Amino acid sequence: MGFPLKKFFSYYKPYLALFITVLACALIASGITLVFPLLVRYITKDVLAGDLSSALNEVWRIGGLMIVLVVIQNILNYFVDYKGHEIGARMESDMRSELFSHMLTLSFDFYDKEKTGQLMSRITHDLLLLSELYHHGPEDYVKYFIRFIGAFVILFSINAPLTMAVFCFLPVLAVLAVYFNKILNRELRSNKERIADVNAQVEDSLAGIRVVKSFANEQVETAKFDQENHRFLNSRKRTYKAEAYFYNTFETWIQFITVTVILLGSAAIIKTDLDLADLITFLLYVGFLVEPIQRLTHMSTQFQEGITGFQRFMEIMNLKPAISNTSSAMTLTKVKGEIEFEQVTFRYEEPLDNVLMSMSLHIKPGEYIALVGPSGAGKSTMCSLIPRFYDVNEGSVRIDGIDVRQLELSSLRNCIGIVQQDVYLFAGTVMENIRYGRPDASEEEVVIAAKQANAHEFIMSLPNGYASEIGQRGIKLSGGQKQRLSIARVFLKNPPILILDEATSALDNESESIIKDSLESLAKGRTTLVIAHRLSTIRNAGRIIVLTDDGIAEQGTHETLLNQNGVYASLYSKQFEL
Repeated sequence: MGFPLKKFFSYYKPYLALFITVLACALIASGITLVFPLLVRYITKDVLAGDLSSALNEVWRIGGLMIVLVVIQNILNYFVDYKGHEIGARMESDMRSELFSHMLTLSFDFYDKEKTGQLMSRITHDLLLLSELYHHGPEDYVKYFIRFIGAFVILFSINAPLTMAVFCFLPVLAVLAVYFNKILNRELRSNKERIADVNAQVEDSLAGIRVVKSFANEQVETAKFDQENHRFLNSRKRTYKAEAYFYNTFETWIQFITVTVILLGSAAIIKTDLDLADLITFLLYVGFLVEPIQRLTHMSTQFQEGITGFQRFMEIMNLKPAISNTSSAMTLTKVKGEIEFEQVTFRYEEPLDNVLMSMSLHIKPGEYIALVGPSGAGKSTMCSLIPRFYDVNEGSVRIDGIDVRQLELSSLRNCIGIVQQDVYLFAGTVMENIRYGRPDASEEEVVIAAKQANAHEFIMSLPNGYASEIGQRGIKLSGGQKQRLSIARVFLKNPPILILDEATSALDNESESIIKDSLESLAKGRTTLVIAHRLSTIRNAGRIIVLTDDGIAEQGTHETLLNQNGVYASLYSKQFEL
């Protein structure tokens, strides 16, 4: 697949008028720069070579013109610098929003494989470098192109043979540029991958800082970080080595150009083909001719960093969500809550074994179902298939007789409330976290939901009540408090289908007792699936499904399964044996 030029340039569209204005100002400023050596040539060749009695007034007049040009040039450069950077920042912001929004559409299987730190690197560092290319790239290329062409025309008019002698060096510089650009492109891409690995390691270590400290494993984490940091250092060293070769090789050839001009220009003066004023002017314009070549190192680095950043941006943007709406997706309304698994087979990835194999289960509307069994039997997997976090490999999952793959995703997930085993709260206030269940809910509705989850009392004991900040991941709260807030979110959402994945696992016996009645009250009139390892919490379930590695081993009420003296009875006795 070739480089997506159309997509690359599309981000200029919202700011095209301002961008063209910036380029026009850069062009005019560069044109003014070309005027100064001509004014110097005029003074040295014409004014000072003429009648010196009247020369001073002409020198002052030219000096005044130079000051006016300097003022105009710097006003233009200010506008280019300020507004040009603003355009780059706006484009960067647009792309970051687009990338983040697209990431949110990607399915769980993407996040199962990717590291958070690496994704953060793509959304921050890569786009920052890309914005520099978007701003400086066209501006620098226009500016230096104008200076290059203008200098060439003026030099050619001064002395064509000397100008052509200078141009003989340019093919060599072009070959060097192509060669070193390939090397830089490879190394800069490696840099981005290595810094992403560093970010991933930092994110992993700091997210688990309490585990690190509890095991006194600071040295272990430091060693892991140092390994990634050293890999990044080696990558940067290779880049700097390539840049040093590039820069110094260019500098050598540029110095050869200057020496050539001095030698051939001096010879031309001796032969009276050139005067001293023209040689001075020639040397000044050679600076303009060589400046784009001198800047080529920086420009090529900027170009390569920006292009590799855009390529990494497009790698994510080109990913299609594994789970998405079909063209004929239906909106789920008036949900009864009937759920049916029909010959469902599922595995997370191709090389892995099936988690579920030809499993069938019918759940009636309003039924209270408990899923029990050993870890790895597929309880959480079953519940993940209902809101379509993953798609089945074979068979189907249906809600009210409709295959979930035919339902519009947001309407499907809006009718399902989930309290997960691993409680996640966002940095912010208690109010904001409960309202996450229904963002348009009023404060009154939030308080009612908190009371239903028996969370209101502890919330009011916090320093600022519902306005209290709870810290990242709710670090300022106890495990039981966090769990009750997550349950309050589901009360607020008020969905027809409930999935409680170890909803009371983080609670002590007292807290569990407090919310147990609330959960059972919430479950009335709704289809409820409860995943539980603590079998005492699901004695009142209408039906208990016992899952093993072979599928559904047993199902029935608590009393029925105990009397069968099978898998459930064995699990129950082991859990309560002294």
